[in-house]
Amino acid sequence: MERDYPLEKVRNFGIIAHIDAGKTTVSERILFYTGVSHKIGEVHEGDTVMDWMEQERERGITITSAATTCFWIPTYVVGDKEKKHRFNLIDTPGHIDFTIEVKRSLRVLDGAVVVFDGVAGVEPQSETNWRYADEGKVPRVCFINKLDRMGASFERSFQSILERLTKHAVRMQIPVGEEEHFEGVIDLLTMKYYTFEGEMGNKIIEQEIPSTHLEDAKKYRAMLLEAVVEHDDALMNDYLEGKEPSLADLKRVLRKATIENKIVPVFTGSALKNKGVQLVLDAVVDYLPSPLDIPPTKGHDPKTGEEIMRHADDKEPFAALAFKIMSDPFVGQLAFFRVYSGTLEAGSYVYNATKDKKERIGRILRMHANEREEVKKVFAGEIAAAVGLKDTLTSDTLCDQDHPIILERIVVPEPVISMRIEPKTKADQEKMGMALNRLSAEDPTFRVTSDAETGETIIWGMGELHLEIIVDRMKREFSVDASTGKPQVAYRETIQGTAEHEEKYIKQSGGRGQYGHVKIRVKPMDLTLKPEDLPKTAKRSGGLEFINSIKGGLIPQEYIPAVEKGVKEGMERGVVAGYQLVNVSVELFDGSYHEVDSSEIAFKIAGSMALQAAAKKAKPVLLEPMMRVEVVFPDKFMGDVTGNIASRRGQVNSMDERGMNKVVNAMVPLAEMFGYATTLRSMTEGRGTFTMEFAEYAPVPSNVAAQVIEARK
Repeated sequence: MERDYPLEKVRNFGIIAHIDAGKTTVSERILFYTGVSHKIGEVHEGDTVMDWMEQERERGITITSAATTCFWIPTYVVGDKEKKHRFNLIDTPGHIDFTIEVKRSLRVLDGAVVVFDGVAGVEPQSETNWRYADEGKVPRVCFINKLDRMGASFERSFQSILERLTKHAVRMQIPVGEEEHFEGVIDLLTMKYYTFEGEMGNKIIEQEIPSTHLEDAKKYRAMLLEAVVEHDDALMNDYLEGKEPSLADLKRVLRKATIENKIVPVFTGSALKNKGVQLVLDAVVDYLPSPLDIPPTKGHDPKTGEEIMRHADDKEPFAALAFKIMSDPFVGQLAFFRVYSGTLEAGSYVYNATKDKKERIGRILRMHANEREEVKKVFAGEIAAAVGLKDTLTSDTLCDQDHPIILERIVVPEPVISMRIEPKTKADQEKMGMALNRLSAEDPTFRVTSDAETGETIIWGMGELHLEIIVDRMKREFSVDASTGKPQVAYRETIQGTAEHEEKYIKQSGGRGQYGHVKIRVKPMDLTLKPEDLPKTAKRSGGLEFINSIKGGLIPQEYIPAVEKGVKEGMERGVVAGYQLVNVSVELFDGSYHEVDSSEIAFKIAGSMALQAAAKKAKPVLLEPMMRVEVVFPDKFMGDVTGNIASRRGQVNSMDERGMNKVVNAMVPLAEMFGYATTLRSMTEGRGTFTMEFAEYAPVPSNVAAQVIEARK
């Protein structure tokens, strides 16, 4: 079986944006114009293809990223089948509680279309998503959407991209009219005016630029040309000599600069009014990379640790990254994976290098939201889903057993909120365990633990909405009725001083005794140091830095891991209120052992007791999650809103204006944000909205810490 599409005609891209900027509306238009769906689904009517979960349709938000495959012939070569491109498209959520969906999608995509609300411009989640794309060096094109809305301004939104995200943004289009007068767009490369007519705007009418906009178009085109030619010496020389570069040359250089993240093309339109989306699809073809355009993917050999490269080539050994696990009611567990090199056939065996296990691929599916098409084989550069993988989870590498490789993992943010959950009946108890296992396999930011003292089951997530959706899914998908307690804040502990402690664990009880003797030094971890700057004897994992400074065999090497394990266990229990200790540097610098009585368990216990005692002497403090909060509301409620933030121990960082509204950015402890949505609604006559995301952990003031410790007893 041969590949049906050459790699240079494949585009793997995602749609990312702040909540309510119109991502799903853009995705639905893409499906309609590429012929996948024959009717456009609307978020406000609850019939979208990409938001297929019941909870998504009820709430009008995207919760889980949906993948689909579609095909596009650029509008400027209408009907030329040779120019048909395959799009593997992922629509991602905008809500901060589901941020892992964006993170993991960007890890496996080659490019992104970033959607902005034409009224609000850059919003908090746009910045977070942009940061994730920067981390993955993902090339982007921008689409300023909703230009038909009251208060929309292309220029203001464009300036917010320049100021808050990147200096490399360039206007590819300018709009004709705004708000209710929005008519169409002027393409600055071709110097043509486009309007969108017919059923759902599928007829693109090319016209001359209206005389009222000609001067602006010339001015902005000159700025665009200057931004492009500076990336190519030959073009630059021609341009300085007064020669007009050809359209083909401009597109070639623009493509190269976009892929290298030196230029970010900006387009505009209104997805809801069916204006401008097809030209963004042309831009995906023209400027976003195919799998051949991106650098080879890096990994390491699981045995030797040496770096290995894999190129997007069917002839290289198979390597793929599982980036999403999903429970499907019809086929069971699906593992979405991106193939970086080689090919994979249904029915064959693969090696999970992360887990060191062999797995059989039952069937391979190409997904269209929650519908599926079975395929016999997938090739390099493709995204597909596999049925039958038992041990594979998010971030696992699947590869050829004879050529093992572990690809770079997806970094998962830590959950900041927890809630007690218990089944209502005995029948629910068995089902609840299975449901929680399934849901935590799907979502790496969702964790399940049990409280050792009370025996209660605790679920952890990224926010109130996240946990609410989890409980709702348990009820609908797994028929589990559960009661929940109030959400709890995930406090942490750390130390602010330095201390040493010597611990001898000696036990004689007839026969062989126990002997473990350690001296440790604890201090706050230096978070500014990068892993490569650490001494050879130090290693970091989670919130612990462990330094082995034992010289001359004072403690045999085989007991050192046991000490580290004991230190880790001691950190999990904390010393202030029983919360986990983080960001602690522990140096093991002295100790002794007994020829007969020393054992791993003795050194583990000594390590754990030493850590607890040293931490108590090193000025331990309680930490709480601080949230970055943005509140948007009408001007007249300014005093009420800022006063309320202050009463919640919040710190206002900035105040801006956005259209007719005021925008307040503040840092507020998560503990004080429960129920804020209701308070804000009543304070602002229902007209205020807010978004919040985790910023950092910070020390809790002593008076509040005393209350937290008391409540914990």
